[in-house]
Amino acid sequence: MNAVLYYRGSLTSCNYDCPYCPFGKTRDSAATLARDREGVEAFVRWAAEQGAAGHRLSIFFNPYGEGLIHRWYRDALVTLSHLPHVDKVAIQTNLSANLAFLPELNPATAAFWATYHPGQVNEDKFLAQCMAVHQQGIPLSVGSVGIRSAFPAIASLRAALPEEIYLWVNAYKDKPDYYTPEDFAYLRSIDPHFHINAADYESLGRSCNAGKNVFYVQGAGTVKRCYKDRGVIGNLYRDGLEGLAAERSCRMKVCDCYIGYIHMPGLQLEQVYGRGLLERIPYGLTEVTG
Repeated sequence: MNAVLYYRGSLTSCNYDCPYCPFGKTRDSAATLARDREGVEAFVRWAAEQGAAGHRLSIFFNPYGEGLIHRWYRDALVTLSHLPHVDKVAIQTNLSANLAFLPELNPATAAFWATYHPGQVNEDKFLAQCMAVHQQGIPLSVGSVGIRSAFPAIASLRAALPEEIYLWVNAYKDKPDYYTPEDFAYLRSIDPHFHINAADYESLGRSCNAGKNVFYVQGAGTVKRCYKDRGVIGNLYRDGLEGLAAERSCRMKVCDCYIGYIHMPGLQLEQVYGRGLLERIPYGLTEVTG
C-alpha cells in the first residue's frame, strides 16, 4: 500500500505565544514530554518495519506546538528520511530550532512546511532559517495566516525569499466575509493559489482518501480518518494498514483546511502540487528546491 500518515503525539507546548493559538507559550510536564517521546519513537520503529510488508509511506508530523525544539522529532526526521520505503517525511514547524541537524537529512525525501509568525520572530532571523534549509537542498514551503495586520510582513517576506520558494497564505476564516475584493486580489498577487485555500469545500458524503490510504495517527497509535473527524477507526499497531484501510466517505459538512481537502480526489489538487502535495509546494517548484 502507498499510505500517507499524519502523526500528532502528546506535545501541547510551544515556544511562541501567538494570540490565535491555544498552545502558545505553554509548558508540558516532564511526564507529558516523556510520553510524547515514547510515542514518536514507537511510531518510527513501526514505520521502519513497513518496508518488509511491501508498504510505501509518506509521513507528515503536525504536532500541537513546536516539535523541532525536541531532539526526538529531529531524530525521527533523520531516521525516516533514509528509509528506502519512505517517499516523504515532512514536518510543520516555525523553524525556531537549532538546525545543525540539517546535513543529516536525506534531501530527496525530507521536506519542511515552515510557518512565519510576525510578532514572534523578526524577518531576518526567520529568513536566515529558511535559507539554511534551502541551501541544504531540502524542499520547503513558507507561509503565514492572512490576517490584515500581517499583510505588510507577508509581502516583505515574499520579496526577501528566493523566487523558487513558494509562499502560501492561509485564509483567515474565523470571521465571515473577512476579505474585501481588493484584499483577495492583493493576497493572490503574493500567493497565486490563495483562492484554493480561501474556499470551503462541501464534503459530506463525498469521496475522500482519508481512511482509505490516508490516516491520522495520534499518540499511542489511535487512528482517525482525518484530523477533524473524531471517529476512531482503529489502532495502527494492532490493526496495521491493511486492517485500517476502507472506503469511507466524509462525515463533515465542509472541509476547509489544506491537510484535509487535498485528499479529496474530486478536487484533483495533485495537478497543482505534484509530488509536493504533502508539504504544499506547487508542481514545478519541487524540482528547483529538491
